[in-house]
Amino acid sequence: MQHPPTSPLVQQSFQSPPPPAVGQPQMPLGPQVHHVPPQMSPPQSSTTNMSIASHSMPGPPMGGPPMGGQSMGSPVAQPMAGMSGPFPGPNIFNSSCLALPGQFGGMMPGPQAGMQGGFPGAMAGPPQKKLDPDAIPSTTQVIEDDKAKNGGQVYCTNIRGQVPPLVTTDFTVQDQGNASPRFIRCTTYTLPCTAELAKQCQVPLAAVVKPLANLPKNEAPLYAVNHGETGPIRCNRCKAYMCPYMQFIDGGRRYQCTFCNCVNEVPVFYFQHLDHMGRRVDFYERPELSLGSYEFVATLDYCKNNKPPNPPAFIFMIDVSYNNIKSGLVKLICDELKTLLEKLPREEGADCSAVKVGFVTYDKVLHFYNVKSALAQPQMMVVSDTTEMFVPLLDGFLVIVSNPSCFPISLLDQIPTMFADTAESETVFAPVIQAGVEAFKAAECSGKLFIFQSLMPTAEAPGKLKNRDDKKLVNTDKEKTLFQPQKGVYEQLCKDCVVQGCCVDLFLFPNQYLDLATMADVPSHTGGSVYKYNNFQMETDGEHFLADLRKSVQKHIGFDAIMRVRTSTGFRATDFFGAIHMNNTTDVEMAAVDCDKAVTVEFKHDDALSEESGALIQCALLYTNISGQRRLRVHNLSLNCSSQLSELYKSCETDSLINFFAKSAYRAILNQPLKNVREILVNQTAHMLACYRKNCASPSAASQLILPDAMKVFPVYMNSLMKTAPLVGSTELSTDDRAHQRLAVMAMGVEDTQLLLYPRLIPLHNMDVDSEVAPAPVRCSEERLTDSGLFLLENGHSMFLWIGQAASPDLIQDLPAFVFQSTLPDVDNPLSKKVRAIIRDLQNKRPNSMKLQIVRQKDKPEMLFRQLLVEDKGLHGGASYVDFLCYVHREIRQLLT
Repeated sequence: MQHPPTSPLVQQSFQSPPPPAVGQPQMPLGPQVHHVPPQMSPPQSSTTNMSIASHSMPGPPMGGPPMGGQSMGSPVAQPMAGMSGPFPGPNIFNSSCLALPGQFGGMMPGPQAGMQGGFPGAMAGPPQKKLDPDAIPSTTQVIEDDKAKNGGQVYCTNIRGQVPPLVTTDFTVQDQGNASPRFIRCTTYTLPCTAELAKQCQVPLAAVVKPLANLPKNEAPLYAVNHGETGPIRCNRCKAYMCPYMQFIDGGRRYQCTFCNCVNEVPVFYFQHLDHMGRRVDFYERPELSLGSYEFVATLDYCKNNKPPNPPAFIFMIDVSYNNIKSGLVKLICDELKTLLEKLPREEGADCSAVKVGFVTYDKVLHFYNVKSALAQPQMMVVSDTTEMFVPLLDGFLVIVSNPSCFPISLLDQIPTMFADTAESETVFAPVIQAGVEAFKAAECSGKLFIFQSLMPTAEAPGKLKNRDDKKLVNTDKEKTLFQPQKGVYEQLCKDCVVQGCCVDLFLFPNQYLDLATMADVPSHTGGSVYKYNNFQMETDGEHFLADLRKSVQKHIGFDAIMRVRTSTGFRATDFFGAIHMNNTTDVEMAAVDCDKAVTVEFKHDDALSEESGALIQCALLYTNISGQRRLRVHNLSLNCSSQLSELYKSCETDSLINFFAKSAYRAILNQPLKNVREILVNQTAHMLACYRKNCASPSAASQLILPDAMKVFPVYMNSLMKTAPLVGSTELSTDDRAHQRLAVMAMGVEDTQLLLYPRLIPLHNMDVDSEVAPAPVRCSEERLTDSGLFLLENGHSMFLWIGQAASPDLIQDLPAFVFQSTLPDVDNPLSKKVRAIIRDLQNKRPNSMKLQIVRQKDKPEMLFRQLLVEDKGLHGGASYVDFLCYVHREIRQLLT
C-alpha cells in the first residue's frame, strides 16, 4: 500500500516549482481530554536576547547552492500562507539578531567560478567589505555552551515537553516518566495546537526514534516486566500499553487510557489501591507506571504461529572469486572470523552466545558447508542451479560455536587454500541472499547475513546486473534513476527477507561501478548496513574493514521486529523514514534493528490539541532478542502543546530538524530533480524563519536577520546538507558513493546526522598533552587552519589528519609512526600518546570505523579534506555559510513584504 505523502519534499511533483506552503487535508475527530500525572507539568523558561553586530560583506562574487540556475524568486516571493496578520499575543524571546547590510534585500552578487549557477536572480555587485565570520552564529560555540551548561549533569525526565541537552553533550539520564532522549528526540517539544498553526510555521513535527539505543554504563538498563501468561496490560480500544500516563479511577478498579479516553477494567491480579493523590501505592514498584521506557516479556500471542522463537543465526557468505583470493581478502576474513566466533553477542549474564553460525562461499555457484563432528572433516555441498535456490543440508549447517562437536574453525583454515587456484571472475548476488532466507526458513529462525562481495553480479542468474552508470543524466530530470534500485528480483527479496526476519549486512570491495543503488536495496530495507572500501588495499584498508566487521557482529540487535507508534488524539504518525519495510501505513517492519538504527516519524494534526493535556507518543517495538526471547520494548514521551508560536520555536531542536530534512530530501530525490529538492529545502528554511520574525520577534530594521535562539545554527546545517554528495549534481562524484551516502543517512539517528553535516575539526598542535580532555573543536572553515598547525577532522565516516606546510618538524616527528604507515619504530612520547588516545576515543564512539588519512597542505589529496570544511564554498558547487545566510535573508524579506 502506498503511504500518504506528508512532507513538503514528498508532496511536490517534479513538473512544477514548490509552492511556499504545503498543507494536508485534515480529518477532524472529536475533542479529547487527557490526564497527565502531576510530575509531568510544563517547565518554566527564561527569555534572553542575543544581538550580533553588523558588518559589511565580501568583495569576491558570491555564490549559492547549485539550483540549476532556476529562479526561485517567483514561488518564494508569494505571500506566506496563513501570515496575513500577527498571531495573538506573540512573545519576544531568545532571538539571535544578525544585522546584514541593506543591499542584501536587493540583488545578489553573481556565482563563483566553477559553480553550476549561483543563487537564482544573481547579479554582480560592487566590491564590499568582508563580513566577520565570528559575527555569525557558530555551531562549535553552541555545542561548547551547551556542554558548559549541561555537561556532567543529571537530566531527569519528569517534566513534560522538556528540551534535552544537545546530542554532543555528555550527561546522565534519570528516567522519571518520559523516555530518555537517547531513545527519542523531537524536532520540537511543543506542538502547535492546530493544523493551521503548523501550516503557518512550516516547522516539521517529527520524532527520531532509536528504540534499541545503547545506554552508558552509569545508567540503569531497562527493566523487563513479566506478567506471565496474561501478558502486557493494554487498552481495549487503542491497544496502547500500560504506561505512566494512564489514569486510575474508581478506587483503582478501572483506568482511563490517556491516548483514546477509553475506560478499562483493571485485571484482578493487577489491582492495587490508590493513595491520597489518586496514585497507585505500588507506583514506584512497577516500571510501567513510573518509567518512560521498559520492556515486557511477550507471551505466545506475540510469536509467529504461537510458538516461542528459536535463537537467531549468523551466516557468513564469502565471495571467493579471483579478485578476493588474490588480494588476500578471503584469508583476512577467515582469520578474523576465527577470533570473532568466540565473541558473538549474548544476553547480559549468559555464559555463552545462543547464536548459531553457518558458512557459504560463492562465485557463480554456491558452496554450503557441513561442520558437524560425525564427519572426518567439513563437507562441502555445491548448489549450481541458482534459479531455484535451496539449502542442500539442514543438520550440520547452522551450529552453536561453543559446541565441541562441530569444527567451523578448521573450515575457516581451509577455505583460502581450497580456492587458491580459482580463475572465476564472475559472481552471483541475489541467489546468495535467497539462500540465506531459505536457510533461516528451514531452521525456523531469524538472523543476519554477512555478505562480502567485490564485483557487480554479472553471472547468468536471477538478479544479474548491468552497468547503468551514465554521467550524462547528472543535472537532468532523469538523474533520479541513478538512485533508484532495479525492480523485480530485489524488490521481492526485500519482502522475503522481512517476512523471515533476515537482515543483510553487505561489505563491498569495489574497483569500479557496482550499481550500489540496487545491491544495497535489500540491506537498506532489512535493518542492515552497507560498508564500502573502494580499491581495497590490505595494508591501508585491512584494519579499517576488520574494525567495521567486529562492530557489525558484536552490536546489540533485535530480530523479526515490528514497531507501532501510537499518539493521543488530535494528531497521528503519518510517515516513516528508516531501514524499514511497510506493508501498510501503521506497522513499521524490520527484519532486524540494531543499537545504531533510527526511524524518523512525522506527525500531522487531525484535530485540535489541548494546552492543558499536552500530546503523548508511545512507541512499541516487538522483537526477538539475541537469546531467542520475544520482547516488547515501550518508550513513552509527553510533549507540550501551545497556541503561541513562540513556544514552539523555543522548544525546537536543530539537530533533530536536520535529521528529518536530510531524510525527506534523500527520499525525494528518488522521484524529483535535484534542483526542485534544493529549492524546497531553501524555501522551507525561509518560511520557518520568516514566520518566526513576523509572529515572535520584536520589531527591528529590515537589514537584520532574526533567528530563533534554538535554531540559530539551522542555516549552516541546511547549507551543509545541500552540499552533500547526493544533493550536488556533479559528474566528478561517483554514482555509487552518492547512493551509498543516501542510504546510510536514511537509517541514521540524530547524533550521526549532526556529525556528518558538521564535522569536528580539532586543533592538535597547541593542546595540553597532560589534560584528559581533548581540545575543543574549531569552526569548520579554512580560515581556522594555520600553516604551522596540525588538525584532526572527522565526520563519523572519514577521518583526516591535516598537516600545515609550516608545521614544525619536531611536531611531526613526535606523532605516532603508525599514522604515516611508516616502517619507523613508534615514537612513545606525550604528544604521540595523546593523539592516539583522541583517535581511539573517537573511533570507539562512532557506529562505523573511520580510516585515518594523512593530508599535507597544498598536496592533491587535500581536496578530500577540504570538501568537509562545510562553512566554505563547496568544491562541487554550493554556497559558503555567509553567502547562504545572506540569500536566506533576502528570501525572508521577500516573504514579509
